[in-house]
Amino acid sequence: MKNKTYNKKKILVVFLCATIMIFGLIGRLIYLMVFDAEYYQELAEDLHEREREIKAARGEIVDRNGVVLATNRTVCTISVIHSQIEDPETVIRVLSDELKMDEADVRERVEKVSSMEKIKTNVEKDTGDKIREYDLAGVKVDEDYKRYYPYDELASKVLGFTGGDNQGIIGLEVKYEEYLKGTNGTILTVTDARGIELEGVAEDRIEPVAGETLKISLDYNIQEYCEQAALKVLEEKQADSVSVLLMNPQNGEIYAMVNVPEFNLNEPFELNTGEEASLSDEELQDALNQMWRNGCINDTYEPGSTFKIITSAACLEEGVVSLDDTFVCPGYRIVEDRKIRCHKVGGHGTETFVEGIQNSCNPVFMDIGLRLGSERFYDYFEQFGLLQLTGVDLPGEAGTIMHKKEDIGTVELATMTFGQSFQITPIQLATTVSSIVNGGNRVTPHLGMAVLDGEGNVIEEFEYKTEKGIVSEETSETMQMLLESVVSEGSGKNAYIDGYSIGGKTATSQTLPRSANKYIASFLGFAPADDPRILGMVVIHNPQGVYYGGTIAAPVLRTIYDNVLPYLGIEKN
Repeated sequence: MKNKTYNKKKILVVFLCATIMIFGLIGRLIYLMVFDAEYYQELAEDLHEREREIKAARGEIVDRNGVVLATNRTVCTISVIHSQIEDPETVIRVLSDELKMDEADVRERVEKVSSMEKIKTNVEKDTGDKIREYDLAGVKVDEDYKRYYPYDELASKVLGFTGGDNQGIIGLEVKYEEYLKGTNGTILTVTDARGIELEGVAEDRIEPVAGETLKISLDYNIQEYCEQAALKVLEEKQADSVSVLLMNPQNGEIYAMVNVPEFNLNEPFELNTGEEASLSDEELQDALNQMWRNGCINDTYEPGSTFKIITSAACLEEGVVSLDDTFVCPGYRIVEDRKIRCHKVGGHGTETFVEGIQNSCNPVFMDIGLRLGSERFYDYFEQFGLLQLTGVDLPGEAGTIMHKKEDIGTVELATMTFGQSFQITPIQLATTVSSIVNGGNRVTPHLGMAVLDGEGNVIEEFEYKTEKGIVSEETSETMQMLLESVVSEGSGKNAYIDGYSIGGKTATSQTLPRSANKYIASFLGFAPADDPRILGMVVIHNPQGVYYGGTIAAPVLRTIYDNVLPYLGIEKN
């Protein structure tokens, strides 16, 4: 009797548990069907949808006059969908033939089991159209964009280039990526359980949004003038490289920035020397990195006598020298235990400060620098902005390589006065001299001017910092007069152009180690001297034969100004 009662209770418990489980399952099913229906519907759709990306057209880069320097070409991406391929051998044969690819590589990708496999990107549109005509099941030809540079090498190290994903890698392309890149679109297709696209079901497209246009201060014609002049002297002097920089000293706009040899922006991974076949992968990458370097902003050098502009301005501002001060140059100065020579071995004899600048006499600058003293000299480095970056809107700007204040002894001070024993970039020197001759305002050198929409309307104008009071207006006017006399009467006479007042300074510096006997010839000049509207620099690295800045660099800027000054509407006096 007890066993029967126990069995009935056991059966009841099992029945109740089963009932609870059934109601629980029903409740869960109702919850999933009613409350979570949308989530699972989306999940199911995801399992039967395939997404393909549509690249956005990258924004163009145009010069100050609207000349297109960087644009796009329509190219194709060739992909395969494994589950849809009906004749794999034909697909492999056609793609390897039309794409000029190794058959084994194509086979590996075609036979790979994946939702979609890219075979090749950046395929010319004609080739893509030809593949599309074969109408091969499982082969997709999608159109997208490849960056194209109409002038190949023009301003290559300024504009920069993009990678296979259309993202900027160097130069303005990477600096202004957020404006240029645009927003990619997508194509959504519906498939069955086998991954085969369903016919009669419309594709869902999200259209791409093109990038915005970047307007820069570079002038195509001025850049072309400068590149031609730089290439000529590069070949004539068999130099390692030549840099040319032209900017507006009043507002910092850069008209031209040349670093020859340049490289082909449409083939940026091919060395401009053609040596890649003999290099290892690591050596090739190092060579490419070197080829892409922008010498105007990435590389420092000892400026030599062009730095005497800055020494003169500091000493005039401090009042430790006047124009009528006289000096005696026997061809050297003894500083502590060092005999530091002037470039004129026999010396310049007795000369005024004005004549000392015209003659580029080292002893004169050592004398006034020692009057100023190392602490105040360092203070002027800071005041002029030499110890901070210029803020130019290009990636990788190098900073000044300078002694610590406490390490500047008498010998270091003496050599620094004429531009040795420290290093700066050409953009830093040009920016600092601009502030000295433009009335005392340190401008920010820049290329970016504005962002435009597709119709050319301005969306955003860029603004840049200007720091006033670098030197007094009186010092600035004095420096304009002194540097004009250097060109009209002194060492810079090879930059003289009849009818124009040009101020400037030559330089010849020796690279380290000194035993290598390699030199840098340079010239910095601005016009008109009393109201500078353009300032230019020419830097020639390791010229063969005659290497003096006044002899080989000054004529290059004169040739450039012969074309550029009339082009800018700067009239002769």
